[in-house]
This record gives sequence, C-alpha cells and structure tokens, in this order.
Amino acid sequence: MPKIDMKVPSPGESISEVQIATWLVKDGDYVTNGQTIAEVDSDKATLELPAEASGTITLKAAAGDTVAVGQVVCIIDTDAAAPAATAAAPAAAKAEPKKEEKPAAAPAPAAAPSPFPASSNAAGHPSPSAAKMMAENNISAQQVSATGVGGRITKSDVVAAMSRGYDTASVQQWGGSREERREKMTMLRKKVAERLVSVKNTTAMLTTFNEVNMKPIMDLRAKYKDVFKEKHQVGLGFMSFFTKAVCEALHHFPAVNARIEGTEIVYNDFCDVGVAVSTPKGLMVPIMRNAETLSLAQIEKTIGDLAKKAREGKITVDDMTGGTFTITNGGVFGSMLSTPIINPPQSAILGMHNIVERPVAENGQVVIRPIMYVALSYDHRIIDGRESVGFLVKVKDMLEHPERLLFGGKTAEEILLGL
Repeated sequence: MPKIDMKVPSPGESISEVQIATWLVKDGDYVTNGQTIAEVDSDKATLELPAEASGTITLKAAAGDTVAVGQVVCIIDTDAAAPAATAAAPAAAKAEPKKEEKPAAAPAPAAAPSPFPASSNAAGHPSPSAAKMMAENNISAQQVSATGVGGRITKSDVVAAMSRGYDTASVQQWGGSREERREKMTMLRKKVAERLVSVKNTTAMLTTFNEVNMKPIMDLRAKYKDVFKEKHQVGLGFMSFFTKAVCEALHHFPAVNARIEGTEIVYNDFCDVGVAVSTPKGLMVPIMRNAETLSLAQIEKTIGDLAKKAREGKITVDDMTGGTFTITNGGVFGSMLSTPIINPPQSAILGMHNIVERPVAENGQVVIRPIMYVALSYDHRIIDGRESVGFLVKVKDMLEHPERLLFGGKTAEEILLGL
C-alpha cells in the first residue's frame, strides 16, 4: 500500500473531537515508523501521535485546528525513498574493516553535528512545561541549548540555562508596550471552563474552614525524612499525610465520599483520591486508586509519577477518569486561604494552603506554631453541615496526632482502654 491515511485515534469513550496542539514535523518531511509527529489535545489530556509507517508526510490539518476523531490529519507516502543520510546509515553500520587492516588515523576534530535535523519542526520550540518556565523567568529560546527529541527545548534545558546564568541585558523588560495578543483556547481549557460554570450552576456549594497545627507532622518528617528517602527512594511530603487522614475521615463520613446520580446517592466503599496538578495546559486531576490501601511511601510515589506525567503531557484519560474525592494544594503557590471548587461528579474537595507561624493559645499560654488553614468545599444537597464540619475536624485531629493514622483514628491509649 503506497500511501497510508493517518486518522485521529479515539483518546477515550466520551471524546468526539481533539485539537492539533503542535506538529513536530513539517509538510514533506521524511518520518520513520513510530516517530512522534504531533501532540494532540483532548478536553482531558495531551496525547502523542506516532507515525504509523515510514515515508514522506503530507499534513492535512494545521496546528490549532479542531478535528473529529477518525478524521484524516496526514498522509504518509511509503514509496518515498529515505533521505541519503538516513538510507546510508544502515549500510555503513554493516560495513566492517578487514582484520589485517590497521585503523586509520583519527581525523581532526570537527564541529559537533546538530542533534536534530534542520527540517525538524520541533527545533527550537519549548515543551509546554519549558515554555511556562521560560515565560515566568523572561528567558528566550536563543538563551537555551536544546537537547530534547527533534531539537525541542525541555524543562531541564531551561533549568540548565538558569543555573549557568544568562545575559540579563538581552531579556525583554516589562512595560511600555500597548500591544495585545490573542490565543485560541485549548480544548482542555474550554472543558475546564465549562465544568466550573456547571458546578456553580448545578450544586449547592458551601465551604467550611479549620486550622491545623502542623508541628507534629513537621517534627515527624524532620526526624525520619532522611531514613525514609533512603529506604523508599522517595521524599516524605505533606500530601501523603493528608491523603491518609482524608481516607480515614471518608470512612467515618461516607456521604463526603458519595455522589448524586439522578434521584439516587451512590456511596463508594473505596477512596479514589484525585490530586489537583497545575500544568502549562491547565489544571489536571490524576487519580490515586484505592488510596486507603496505600502506605505513605506508595502514596508519595504514586503522586510523583502522576504529577510528572501530567506536567510532561503524557497523562492518559484513564489516569484522570473517576475519583471520589479531590485534594488541591494552593499552598505551593503561597495561598493563605481559598474556597476550592468541587470536581464533578464528586461532592467535596479539600483545599490545603501555606504554612505560616502564627500565635496560638495552648494551655493558657500564647505560643508560636506552624499553622495551615484548610478548607472543605462540599455539595450541601448531599452533605449536611454536621458531616462537613465533622469531616474536617477528623482530618485536623489525625494530622495533629499522627499516631491516629495507624490505629483507625484512635490513639494507642484509647485502644488500650477500649475507648
């Protein structure tokens, strides 16, 4: 078959159209079987589009176009001959010098070849995470040495450029311009916007607040973080403690872990906890399945893997499908207090915030403690005030007494006394 029509594969059962985010090749380029030729945005994730055969490619859609699932986006001519350099490589690999021949003298050093072909459309273009970091630090593509596939600028390239320093005189300064620019919304951003408006219009959302003394968790973490990392090869963060506390609280308050479907309430006997991750393409919520069965180390590894996939654009629809409860951490951006919005069809979401030393009263004395404000937004149609407040108090209690995370929400003394 001389030509192959490449169609958009279905990213998921409920997705009918996608957007061509970026072409990594140009019209007329020679591509090899399995080579990533484009990045495709759905309303849930960014997916890579690999070439289905080797040959010369003809593009049938432009970057930014919205195309239907199953639509032809490019044609690969498999009869086309590979470029001379590509075709000669296999033959050169097979040629071996005769045993009696002496190796030739080393040639004079030559300029290092470009790590990517001149025709690569990815050359000099940053990945989404790299583009975000470059924008935040006013770094241009000319200041970064690209090492990614096809000459693409990766996040590590930007970090390397920042670590070795760059000429601030060449950085564009802010201010003075009256220009404006327009960018087409990605399908992910449009879907997020639609879902947020839908939540506000279809739920009776309220938020309750509390504060958590983080000193017990911080002391425990400081004491064991080095040993923990050595044993499990992963850092010990706050998210694993919050996840364990949330799972235990959901067990005591099942309505917070439920959802409404029509005229029925669906209760879940498991905790599929979503962790909100900010990415260059928008907010994503990958899911930890059966989080109630995971150890602290397993939670940290799972969160790290999912967050990395999300930021690199490799997250799949299955990674974000489902979920019974969500945790979002605005504290990493410096947020003191906020009202997180529910992730439908879930009924509640927990918001974490920054940790600040504040004066508090303990045993009649004013002391300084590291305090975090926490917020629980919930759907009042299914969760009553007693349950929402009780849930948040349970989370607070277990975080301030970490041993409760091991004994079903009770201290060792309470278990000993049969309380």
